[in-house]
Amino acid sequence: MISQNSISQVFETARVEEVIGDFVQLKKAGSNFKGLSPFSEERTPSFMVSPVKQIWKDFSTGKGGNAITFLMEHEHFTYPEAIRYLAKKYNIEIEETERTDEEKEQANAKESLYLVSEYANEYFQKVLQKTDQGQAIGKSYFKERGFTEDTIKKFQLGYSLDEWQAFTDDALGKGYKLEFLEKTGLTIVKDERRFDRFKGRVMFPIHSMSGRVLGFGGRILTNDKKAAKYLNSPESDIYHKSNVLYGLYFAKQTIAKEDNCFLVEGYTDVIQFYQTGVKNVVSSSGTALTSQQIRLINRLTNNITVLFDGDAAGIRASIRGIDLILEQGMNVKVCTFPDGEDPDSFAKSNTLEELTEYLNENAKDFIQFKASLLVKEANNDPIKKAETIRDIVNSIAKIPDAIKREIYVRECASIMDISESVLFTTLAQIGKKEAQEANKQYKQEQRAFEVVKSEQQKKPRVDVQYELERKIIEILMLYGDRVEQFEDLILKEDEASGDLILEPAMHEARVFEKIYLDLQEDEMMFSNEKFRELYYAIIDRLNQDENFSTKDFINQLDQKHATEVTSILMEDEKYNLHDWHRNNIVPKEKEHAIAQLVSQTILSLRCYLIDQKVAEYKNETLRENVDTRSVMEDVKDYLGLKMLLSRKLGKVIGG
Repeated sequence: MISQNSISQVFETARVEEVIGDFVQLKKAGSNFKGLSPFSEERTPSFMVSPVKQIWKDFSTGKGGNAITFLMEHEHFTYPEAIRYLAKKYNIEIEETERTDEEKEQANAKESLYLVSEYANEYFQKVLQKTDQGQAIGKSYFKERGFTEDTIKKFQLGYSLDEWQAFTDDALGKGYKLEFLEKTGLTIVKDERRFDRFKGRVMFPIHSMSGRVLGFGGRILTNDKKAAKYLNSPESDIYHKSNVLYGLYFAKQTIAKEDNCFLVEGYTDVIQFYQTGVKNVVSSSGTALTSQQIRLINRLTNNITVLFDGDAAGIRASIRGIDLILEQGMNVKVCTFPDGEDPDSFAKSNTLEELTEYLNENAKDFIQFKASLLVKEANNDPIKKAETIRDIVNSIAKIPDAIKREIYVRECASIMDISESVLFTTLAQIGKKEAQEANKQYKQEQRAFEVVKSEQQKKPRVDVQYELERKIIEILMLYGDRVEQFEDLILKEDEASGDLILEPAMHEARVFEKIYLDLQEDEMMFSNEKFRELYYAIIDRLNQDENFSTKDFINQLDQKHATEVTSILMEDEKYNLHDWHRNNIVPKEKEHAIAQLVSQTILSLRCYLIDQKVAEYKNETLRENVDTRSVMEDVKDYLGLKMLLSRKLGKVIGG
């Protein structure tokens, strides 16, 4: 268990913009930050972070909360794991008791997979550093690659003993279940036999974006032709190869800072680059690049530089991944190394200055690179040249931005010595064909829907009471402890005419006191249970704490209520997503008219509830044995009150 003192220290220290900035590229938007949603596929930012309120909101999915809830949503952390992660990030020592066997037993299945993977990572590192076999074989291999001791520890490299079940026996002896050892792929079970998957291999742990161990890559060091050179953990509930980039955990901050990501092929390429000083580098770990991996990079930068070794066949096979990057609307450059060199060997034999200079001078725009590569293959053959041009135009067609497409068409025309009009025509044909296919798909879907016609849905009616109750929660959270001058319009009888009139009377009060007393006076209750619970919790907190803090209050709420409050507080931040100020559209600032806003909201709620009451009375007149005359008198009284309140509301709105 983590002590409350440690939890409080984490909450006080953690900054939501810093925590989320490790996972999403955030750009300033007024007093807030915005970025691409990490929870959905999008090209237009709908993700907002408020440093002032210390909360975030994803308008594409409706999710929101504080730094803790972000980690729980994005990284699937449990609450204690999120606290530990933040404690580590901010160098906070946390007080906690060690997990007991009973606590390990109670951990859920997914959590158990993480626990097993974390244990395995520690075990393999210990074997590398503390055993004769680890030193003689594993450590020697890493030293031959040129890795320093600091680098080995940084990337948590390890070694698995060349014994059939050394790791499995050790894990079972420590209380870890065979079920989870098998599910992570660390142990292979066949009938009654069990043995280590990574027997006799140097180990590369694969981390999530937050540093959790998801799986492993293991390289064999013997010349066994029957065994694969590299072996990865199999797919599991925590490890999905297509969603992971090796090295991203170590590279993410530099990628965002440098606004560029170098993409290489293997584990050692990443480590060697990092050790040399180029830290914004990741790898797809030998698998074909996927759109999910590209989106991971896109959260941090819009620029990718793909690095290839001098192997032409390998380049031709890997270049297909560039089209996937273009489809995401990203900027792509390509850099190749001299024959016989790969990113690992080149970084090892050059200084940081030499490596940086080479990358800057040799990184080509993808269109230049692809054109030069394909022209060589065409070898003056007209038919092959035509195929080459169509291949390049197909890549250009993947780019969603029309301006970029046009620029690339002109560049291609210059390189390939062909008229721009022909390329634009070809591009249009490709677009038309894709549009026809999309239209065909759409029509098929429409026909499927027409098989069973559903009744046309009516537009949902606005729930006025829900919106007004929600507004009251927002006002209390933002301005509850503010002192304001309120103008109350008192109902009085005119001495001359005898009519009821509204006479202004000013008084000073804290906002939450004004709201509470007005609602009490009219015996108004919240109809929404969640808002009712929040209302009393906020009023209670404001009564007890003169220094009310929105951040502290949200941090103490359960996830259900915290998400609701976050959603309410971030509603107005939608305006910042669309840069309305740039278009001379200035949303009204509530801070300049808080008293007016409070009175308007309370009066609107009172008017609405009167309407509801009148509707109830009218329904009463339809029943048998009801004194209609008495009911209509009550209706008349309510309508008279409604008229006066409407006049009062009109004065408030009109100022």
